[in-house]
Amino acid sequence: MTRVLWAPQAIQDVEAIRAHVARDSTHYADLVAERIITAVERLQDHPRSGRVVPELGDESIREVIHGNYRIIYRLRNDVVEIATVFHGARLFHLD
Repeated sequence: MTRVLWAPQAIQDVEAIRAHVARDSTHYADLVAERIITAVERLQDHPRSGRVVPELGDESIREVIHGNYRIIYRLRNDVVEIATVFHGARLFHLD
């Protein structure tokens, strides 16, 4: 099983998404955050299941699309690091 680590930026991203959605519905905000986390959990067993990020073309930087959100991660040996989570309408950049 592959270990999944969340970068501080990715945690902040999910918290910001939850806060944004909570302006309309706290219930839906919790559900969106929970589903993003669940989408990431599958990477423990299937770390290469995400597609290569098209903007980069680097096999080690992949993404899982969940609803309107892109979950970007780095694949390193037996570790998946969730780097950032953002709305698909936003421009991509990985610092």
